Amino acid sequence: MAGLNVSLSFLFSTVALCEAARRASKALLPAGAYGSFAREALRVLAELGPWVGGFGPDLLLTLLFLLFLVHGATLDGASANPAVSLQEFLMAEASLPSTLLKLVAQGLGLQVARTLTHFCWAWGLSDLHLLQSLMAPDCRSALRTSVPHGALVEGACAFCFHLLLLRLRHSPPVYRVPAVALLVAVTAYTAGPVTSAFFNPALAAAVTFRCSGHTVLEHAQVYWLGPLTGMVLAVLLSEGRLPRLFRRNLLYSQKNKHRNPRGKLAPGPGDTQAPAKGCRSPEPGNRAVGPQPRCPSQ
Repeated sequence: MAGLNVSLSFLFSTVALCEAARRASKALLPAGAYGSFAREALRVLAELGPWVGGFGPDLLLTLLFLLFLVHGATLDGASANPAVSLQEFLMAEASLPSTLLKLVAQGLGLQVARTLTHFCWAWGLSDLHLLQSLMAPDCRSALRTSVPHGALVEGACAFCFHLLLLRLRHSPPVYRVPAVALLVAVTAYTAGPVTSAFFNPALAAAVTFRCSGHTVLEHAQVYWLGPLTGMVLAVLLSEGRLPRLFRRNLLYSQKNKHRNPRGKLAPGPGDTQAPAKGCRSPEPGNRAVGPQPRCPSQ
Protein backbone atom coordinates (compact mmCIF):
# COMPACT_ATOMS: atom_id res chain seq x y z
CA MET A 1 0.00 0.00 0.00
CA ALA A 2 2.88 2.36 0.76
CA GLY A 3 4.35 1.76 -2.70
CA LEU A 4 1.00 2.54 -4.30
CA ASN A 5 0.72 5.79 -2.36
CA VAL A 6 4.22 6.82 -3.44
CA SER A 7 3.45 6.01 -7.08
CA LEU A 8 0.16 7.89 -7.01
CA SER A 9 1.81 10.85 -5.34
CA PHE A 10 4.49 10.86 -8.00
CA LEU A 11 1.89 10.71 -10.78
CA PHE A 12 -0.19 13.59 -9.48
CA SER A 13 2.91 15.62 -8.61
CA THR A 14 4.17 15.21 -12.19
CA VAL A 15 0.84 16.33 -13.63
CA ALA A 16 0.61 19.27 -11.19
CA LEU A 17 4.16 20.46 -11.92
CA CYS A 18 3.62 20.19 -15.67
CA GLU A 19 0.38 22.12 -15.36
CA ALA A 20 2.11 24.87 -13.38
CA ALA A 21 4.94 25.00 -15.92
CA ARG A 22 2.41 25.11 -18.76
CA ARG A 23 0.62 28.09 -17.26
CA ALA A 24 3.91 29.90 -16.66
CA SER A 25 5.05 29.19 -20.23
CA LYS A 26 1.76 30.45 -21.60
CA ALA A 27 2.15 33.70 -19.68
CA LEU A 28 5.84 34.30 -20.41
CA LEU A 29 6.50 32.86 -23.88
CA PRO A 30 5.22 34.21 -27.21
CA ALA A 31 2.07 32.54 -28.48
CA GLY A 32 3.85 30.72 -31.31
CA ALA A 33 6.62 29.35 -29.09
CA TYR A 34 4.14 28.20 -26.48
CA GLY A 35 1.69 26.64 -28.93
CA SER A 36 4.26 24.69 -30.93
CA PHE A 37 6.98 23.92 -28.40
CA ALA A 38 6.34 24.34 -24.69
CA ARG A 39 2.99 22.62 -24.33
CA GLU A 40 4.12 19.61 -26.41
CA ALA A 41 7.27 19.13 -24.34
CA LEU A 42 5.34 19.40 -21.08
CA ARG A 43 2.66 17.00 -22.17
CA VAL A 44 5.24 14.37 -23.15
CA LEU A 45 6.70 14.73 -19.68
CA ALA A 46 3.31 14.41 -18.02
CA GLU A 47 2.23 11.47 -20.17
CA LEU A 48 5.23 9.42 -19.05
CA GLY A 49 4.21 9.83 -15.41
CA PRO A 50 2.41 6.45 -15.06
CA TRP A 51 5.33 4.59 -16.65
CA VAL A 52 7.79 6.27 -14.30
CA GLY A 53 5.68 5.20 -11.34
CA GLY A 54 6.08 1.53 -12.20
CA PHE A 55 2.42 0.62 -11.84
CA GLY A 56 0.95 -2.78 -12.49
CA PRO A 57 -1.17 -3.34 -15.60
CA ASP A 58 -4.57 -3.26 -13.86
CA LEU A 59 -3.96 0.00 -12.05
CA LEU A 60 -2.29 1.49 -15.11
CA LEU A 61 -5.41 0.81 -17.17
CA THR A 62 -7.54 2.84 -14.77
CA LEU A 63 -4.97 5.61 -14.50
CA LEU A 64 -4.70 5.88 -18.28
CA PHE A 65 -8.38 6.81 -18.43
CA LEU A 66 -7.99 9.40 -15.67
CA LEU A 67 -4.76 10.72 -17.16
CA PHE A 68 -6.31 11.32 -20.58
CA LEU A 69 -9.25 13.03 -18.92
CA VAL A 70 -6.85 15.40 -17.14
CA HIS A 71 -4.82 15.97 -20.31
CA GLY A 72 -7.83 16.68 -22.44
CA ALA A 73 -9.17 19.15 -19.90
CA THR A 74 -5.98 21.05 -19.07
CA LEU A 75 -3.28 20.90 -21.73
CA ASP A 76 -4.68 23.18 -24.44
CA GLY A 77 -4.92 20.58 -27.19
CA ALA A 78 -1.29 19.43 -27.03
CA SER A 79 -0.99 15.85 -28.22
CA ALA A 80 2.48 14.65 -27.11
CA ASN A 81 2.14 12.26 -30.04
CA PRO A 82 4.17 12.68 -33.25
CA ALA A 83 1.49 10.84 -35.23
CA VAL A 84 -1.13 13.41 -34.19
CA SER A 85 1.20 16.26 -35.16
CA LEU A 86 1.74 14.69 -38.59
CA GLN A 87 -2.01 14.18 -38.90
CA GLU A 88 -2.55 17.90 -38.38
CA PHE A 89 0.05 18.58 -41.07
CA LEU A 90 -1.61 16.21 -43.56
CA MET A 91 -4.97 17.81 -42.79
CA ALA A 92 -3.44 21.20 -43.70
CA GLU A 93 -4.20 22.42 -40.18
CA ALA A 94 -0.54 23.12 -39.31
CA SER A 95 2.39 24.46 -41.30
CA LEU A 96 5.63 22.56 -41.86
CA PRO A 97 7.72 24.77 -39.49
CA SER A 98 5.11 24.44 -36.76
CA THR A 99 4.99 20.66 -37.19
CA LEU A 100 8.78 20.34 -37.08
CA LEU A 101 8.88 22.48 -33.95
CA LYS A 102 6.31 20.23 -32.28
CA LEU A 103 8.32 17.12 -33.16
CA VAL A 104 11.48 18.68 -31.70
CA ALA A 105 9.57 19.62 -28.54
CA GLN A 106 8.24 16.09 -28.20
CA GLY A 107 11.75 14.69 -28.57
CA LEU A 108 13.07 17.10 -25.95
CA GLY A 109 10.27 16.22 -23.57
CA LEU A 110 11.05 12.56 -24.17
CA GLN A 111 14.68 12.98 -23.12
CA VAL A 112 13.72 14.98 -20.03
CA ALA A 113 11.20 12.31 -19.07
CA ARG A 114 13.79 9.53 -19.45
CA THR A 115 16.20 11.43 -17.22
CA LEU A 116 13.47 12.03 -14.65
CA THR A 117 12.54 8.35 -14.76
CA HIS A 118 15.99 7.05 -13.82
CA PHE A 119 16.47 9.86 -11.31
CA CYS A 120 13.27 8.96 -9.43
CA TRP A 121 13.93 5.23 -9.59
CA ALA A 122 17.37 5.82 -8.08
CA TRP A 123 15.73 7.33 -4.99
CA GLY A 124 14.15 3.98 -4.14
CA LEU A 125 11.10 5.59 -2.55
CA SER A 126 9.14 2.33 -2.85
CA ASP A 127 9.74 -1.32 -3.59
CA LEU A 128 8.33 -0.80 -7.08
CA HIS A 129 10.80 1.97 -7.81
CA LEU A 130 13.68 -0.07 -6.42
CA LEU A 131 12.66 -3.03 -8.57
CA GLN A 132 12.40 -0.84 -11.66
CA SER A 133 15.83 0.63 -10.96
CA LEU A 134 17.36 -2.85 -10.71
CA MET A 135 15.58 -4.14 -13.83
CA ALA A 136 16.14 -1.07 -16.02
CA PRO A 137 19.42 -2.28 -17.60
CA ASP A 138 17.88 -5.69 -18.41
CA CYS A 139 14.33 -4.72 -19.34
CA ARG A 140 12.36 -6.86 -21.77
CA SER A 141 10.67 -5.52 -24.87
CA ALA A 142 6.96 -4.72 -24.74
CA LEU A 143 6.58 -6.48 -28.11
CA ARG A 144 5.42 -10.01 -27.28
CA THR A 145 4.56 -11.23 -30.76
CA SER A 146 6.02 -11.27 -34.26
CA VAL A 147 6.97 -8.01 -35.95
CA PRO A 148 4.25 -8.15 -38.69
CA HIS A 149 1.56 -9.02 -36.15
CA GLY A 150 2.73 -6.28 -33.81
CA ALA A 151 2.76 -3.70 -36.61
CA LEU A 152 -0.79 -4.74 -37.56
CA VAL A 153 -1.99 -4.41 -33.96
CA GLU A 154 -0.38 -1.00 -33.46
CA GLY A 155 -1.69 0.16 -36.83
CA ALA A 156 -5.23 -0.95 -35.96
CA CYS A 157 -5.10 0.82 -32.59
CA ALA A 158 -3.77 3.99 -34.21
CA PHE A 159 -6.41 3.79 -36.95
CA CYS A 160 -9.26 3.69 -34.41
CA PHE A 161 -7.65 6.43 -32.31
CA HIS A 162 -7.07 8.86 -35.19
CA LEU A 163 -10.44 8.14 -36.78
CA LEU A 164 -12.14 9.06 -33.50
CA LEU A 165 -10.04 12.24 -33.27
CA LEU A 166 -11.07 13.22 -36.80
CA ARG A 167 -14.74 12.49 -36.22
CA LEU A 168 -14.88 14.42 -32.94
CA ARG A 169 -12.46 17.25 -33.68
CA HIS A 170 -15.33 19.77 -33.91
CA SER A 171 -17.30 18.32 -30.99
CA PRO A 172 -17.45 19.99 -27.56
CA PRO A 173 -14.69 18.86 -25.16
CA VAL A 174 -17.27 17.49 -22.74
CA TYR A 175 -18.01 14.73 -25.28
CA ARG A 176 -14.64 14.44 -27.03
CA VAL A 177 -12.36 14.08 -24.00
CA PRO A 178 -14.20 11.16 -22.29
CA ALA A 179 -14.63 9.38 -25.63
CA VAL A 180 -10.90 9.55 -26.39
CA ALA A 181 -9.99 8.48 -22.85
CA LEU A 182 -12.38 5.53 -23.03
CA LEU A 183 -11.00 4.43 -26.40
CA VAL A 184 -7.43 4.56 -25.08
CA ALA A 185 -8.40 2.43 -22.09
CA VAL A 186 -10.23 -0.12 -24.28
CA THR A 187 -7.36 -0.44 -26.75
CA ALA A 188 -4.86 -0.75 -23.90
CA TYR A 189 -6.95 -3.56 -22.41
CA THR A 190 -7.35 -5.33 -25.77
CA ALA A 191 -3.87 -4.97 -27.27
CA GLY A 192 -1.86 -4.47 -24.09
CA PRO A 193 -0.80 -8.12 -23.72
CA VAL A 194 0.51 -8.11 -27.31
CA THR A 195 2.26 -4.76 -27.86
CA SER A 196 1.27 -2.67 -24.79
CA ALA A 197 -0.87 -0.59 -27.20
CA PHE A 198 1.33 2.50 -27.29
CA PHE A 199 0.26 3.81 -30.77
CA ASN A 200 2.48 6.75 -29.86
CA PRO A 201 5.98 6.73 -31.39
CA ALA A 202 7.42 9.00 -28.68
CA LEU A 203 6.04 6.98 -25.78
CA ALA A 204 7.18 3.68 -27.31
CA ALA A 205 10.67 5.03 -27.95
CA ALA A 206 10.97 6.10 -24.32
CA VAL A 207 9.69 2.89 -22.78
CA THR A 208 10.75 -0.08 -24.88
CA PHE A 209 13.18 0.75 -27.70
CA ARG A 210 16.29 0.10 -25.60
CA CYS A 211 14.99 -3.11 -24.07
CA SER A 212 16.24 -6.53 -25.14
CA GLY A 213 14.28 -9.01 -27.23
CA HIS A 214 14.02 -7.04 -30.49
CA THR A 215 16.27 -4.71 -32.45
CA VAL A 216 15.70 -0.99 -32.84
CA LEU A 217 14.68 -1.55 -36.47
CA GLU A 218 12.05 -4.11 -35.45
CA HIS A 219 10.74 -1.74 -32.79
CA ALA A 220 10.60 1.06 -35.36
CA GLN A 221 8.59 -1.10 -37.76
CA VAL A 222 6.03 -1.89 -35.09
CA TYR A 223 5.81 1.32 -33.06
CA TRP A 224 6.59 3.92 -35.72
CA LEU A 225 5.58 2.51 -39.09
CA GLY A 226 2.44 0.82 -37.74
CA PRO A 227 0.89 3.90 -36.07
CA LEU A 228 1.83 6.21 -38.96
CA THR A 229 0.20 3.84 -41.46
CA GLY A 230 -2.93 3.65 -39.32
CA MET A 231 -3.03 7.45 -39.09
CA VAL A 232 -2.77 7.89 -42.88
CA LEU A 233 -5.53 5.32 -43.47
CA ALA A 234 -7.76 7.09 -40.93
CA VAL A 235 -7.30 10.43 -42.73
CA LEU A 236 -8.05 8.79 -46.09
CA LEU A 237 -11.20 7.11 -44.78
CA SER A 238 -12.43 10.27 -43.07
CA GLU A 239 -11.63 12.81 -45.78
CA GLY A 240 -11.27 10.68 -48.90
CA ARG A 241 -7.91 12.32 -49.57
CA LEU A 242 -4.82 13.77 -47.94
CA PRO A 243 -5.64 17.50 -47.97
CA ARG A 244 -1.98 18.52 -47.83
CA LEU A 245 -1.12 16.47 -50.95
CA PHE A 246 -4.30 16.16 -53.02
CA ARG A 247 -7.11 18.52 -53.92
CA ARG A 248 -9.24 15.91 -55.65
CA ASN A 249 -11.16 13.41 -53.55
CA LEU A 250 -9.62 9.99 -54.09
CA LEU A 251 -12.29 7.79 -52.51
CA TYR A 252 -15.64 9.54 -52.61
CA SER A 253 -17.34 11.09 -55.63
CA GLN A 254 -18.34 14.72 -55.28
CA LYS A 255 -21.58 15.24 -57.18
CA ASN A 256 -23.19 18.64 -57.37
CA LYS A 257 -26.64 18.32 -55.93
CA HIS A 258 -27.86 21.55 -57.56
CA ARG A 259 -27.21 21.30 -61.29
CA ASN A 260 -28.19 24.08 -63.67
CA PRO A 261 -30.11 22.89 -66.76
CA ARG A 262 -28.14 23.07 -69.97
CA GLY A 263 -31.16 24.10 -72.08
CA LYS A 264 -34.71 25.30 -71.60
CA LEU A 265 -37.20 22.59 -70.96
CA ALA A 266 -40.16 22.32 -73.36
CA PRO A 267 -43.47 23.19 -71.70
CA GLY A 268 -45.63 20.27 -70.78
CA PRO A 269 -49.21 19.67 -71.87
CA GLY A 270 -50.65 21.44 -68.84
CA ASP A 271 -48.20 24.37 -68.83
CA THR A 272 -49.33 27.81 -69.98
CA GLN A 273 -47.11 30.10 -71.97
CA ALA A 274 -46.87 33.74 -70.86
CA PRO A 275 -47.65 36.25 -73.61
CA ALA A 276 -44.78 38.15 -75.13
CA LYS A 277 -43.96 41.65 -73.94
CA GLY A 278 -46.27 44.19 -75.53
CA CYS A 279 -48.64 41.47 -76.75
CA ARG A 280 -52.06 41.68 -75.16
CA SER A 281 -55.17 39.89 -76.28
CA PRO A 282 -58.03 42.22 -77.10
CA GLU A 283 -60.75 42.14 -74.54
CA PRO A 284 -64.33 41.63 -75.66
CA GLY A 285 -66.12 44.91 -76.25
CA ASN A 286 -62.89 46.92 -76.61
CA ARG A 287 -61.69 47.88 -80.01
CA ALA A 288 -58.01 48.18 -80.61
CA VAL A 289 -56.79 51.42 -82.12
CA GLY A 290 -53.70 51.47 -84.34
CA PRO A 291 -51.46 48.58 -85.27
CA GLN A 292 -51.01 45.92 -82.59
CA PRO A 293 -48.30 43.27 -82.37
CA ARG A 294 -49.34 39.87 -83.46
CA CYS A 295 -49.66 37.34 -80.70
CA PRO A 296 -48.77 33.72 -81.26
CA SER A 297 -51.70 31.47 -81.74
CA GLN A 298 -52.62 29.52 -78.66
